[in-house]
Amino acid sequence: MQNNPNNLATFLYIDTAGEKAMVAICKDNVVLAIELNVTANSHASFVQVAIDKMVKQLGISLQAMDAIVVTMGPGSYTGLRVGLASAKGIAYAINKPLIGVSTLALLAKHAVNHIDLVQTEKDIQIFSMIDAKRMEVFGAIYKTDLSVILPEQAIILDLAYLTKLLENGPVLCIGNGATKTSQLFSTSQLYCIDAQYDISDFMQLALEKWAKQQFENTAYSSPSYLKEFHQGPTKTTK
Repeated sequence: MQNNPNNLATFLYIDTAGEKAMVAICKDNVVLAIELNVTANSHASFVQVAIDKMVKQLGISLQAMDAIVVTMGPGSYTGLRVGLASAKGIAYAINKPLIGVSTLALLAKHAVNHIDLVQTEKDIQIFSMIDAKRMEVFGAIYKTDLSVILPEQAIILDLAYLTKLLENGPVLCIGNGATKTSQLFSTSQLYCIDAQYDISDFMQLALEKWAKQQFENTAYSSPSYLKEFHQGPTKTTK
């Protein structure tokens, strides 16, 4: 599979990792079309309809895509399955690369791009976190150059954990798990921002992977769940 990373690249983006879903078609860092879904638990019916709408709107075919980009997680168990299955199916059908992007890396990228604190505090630790219920988050910690300090994992938040983390310098918590972090304790070295990544962050990370030809295995790649999915007991009727 050949591609020239120096040419303008047209990507189809699919993000169904959270409560809101997004599909977009972009040429390099320009958004050509974008569709959003804010109705939870309806991503499966949204994705293909939205893609069909965009290609008709732009007058292009899916074969014109240079790659398919998808969020790999962590996030919603069902949402991740929906997004990756759609992305893999399209990538396989048109024989184009599949680019997978971490939702936690996207949060860290958003902090670098949009939060002034990251520019002034060069030694700050960026703690990307997605709410995993109770006092647990799916998290990863990054430096401001997005190199990994702590790889993706399920983390139980408590005072001792955060206190230990702050020994290494100030911490910026970003994502929908940040609110529960701020409830544990307050200090001038701990910053908590409930913010989400956007398409500009998505495009930047995807283009970096495209340039390095860092592609997923279309047949065998799987979502980053970080923990097993446990379904509640099924109700039975007598």
